[in-house]
Amino acid sequence: MKKLISTLNLDKKEWLKYRKRGLGGSDAGAVCGLNPYRTAMQVWQDKRTDSTEDIDNEAMRQGREFEDYVARRFMEATGKKVRKANFMYYDEEHPFMLADVDRMIVGENAGLECKTASPYMAEKWADGRIPLSYQIQCLHYMSVCNADAWYIAVLIYGREFKYYKIERDEEMLEDLIRIEEDFWENHVLKGVLPEPDGSELADSVIAEYFKKSEAKTILLTGFDGKLERRQELSELIESLESEKRQIEQELKLYMGEAEIAENDRYRISWKPVSSQRLDEKRLKEERPEIYEKYRKVSRYRRLLVKEAKAVEKAA
Repeated sequence: MKKLISTLNLDKKEWLKYRKRGLGGSDAGAVCGLNPYRTAMQVWQDKRTDSTEDIDNEAMRQGREFEDYVARRFMEATGKKVRKANFMYYDEEHPFMLADVDRMIVGENAGLECKTASPYMAEKWADGRIPLSYQIQCLHYMSVCNADAWYIAVLIYGREFKYYKIERDEEMLEDLIRIEEDFWENHVLKGVLPEPDGSELADSVIAEYFKKSEAKTILLTGFDGKLERRQELSELIESLESEKRQIEQELKLYMGEAEIAENDRYRISWKPVSSQRLDEKRLKEERPEIYEKYRKVSRYRRLLVKEAKAVEKAA
């Protein structure tokens, strides 16, 4: 591994700029399609733009604040010593692979990744399991740092502390490097969007990237089979939604005026709720000046799919 830059006193904005030079450990899971919170399209967008938007929230801040605590708990539990790396590294053979690691293990060719998790996510760590995106992150660090193993420790808030050791697996590392290399060279460097994955996150990236449109028509080729499948899925979803509503209606008839129904497996609640909404029609009629002042117009591109026969009949 090679040192790219010291992170000891590195400004957050500069740190974000350096991350754009390659793929980090938190990018790896998304590129492999295994990160439930980030898609390959988002990684692509981040690496292709010059902006360094500092996205932060309370959960991310708590994760940073508790990093030292998790590292201390790991040392207490294992008797091992850890140290901060204070550098961003890159892989000499694959310079697009970057690593900004939490800790290195003193006296071992290994590192430590510190995590925190909500009690609601405890199931994902049960019975020795490690979320796949975190496993990929550790393998990525092993590749960049040429390490023999990587430890991962997690604090599940208010419940428990766990740690695991992930051994080096050459076959998995080869696959990971191949996937990351393909993504970097054939998508990031060439400016080609990666394949969509069906997530809402991918929807948002596509909408942002293609928000402008032109009043032109192009020939549609290669999609007949997929559009037929889309129609089948739409009909299936409609049927399933109808079946779901029917079960819910049967529950309501069974409960009658009761607000709660429960047994050993389920608890059903059917209670009155109040909601408020603005009467836009009345506001527009009675106070048009206020309506115009606070009216917000949103513009977006809407995708409509119709069969050609239906379009011909409508014409």
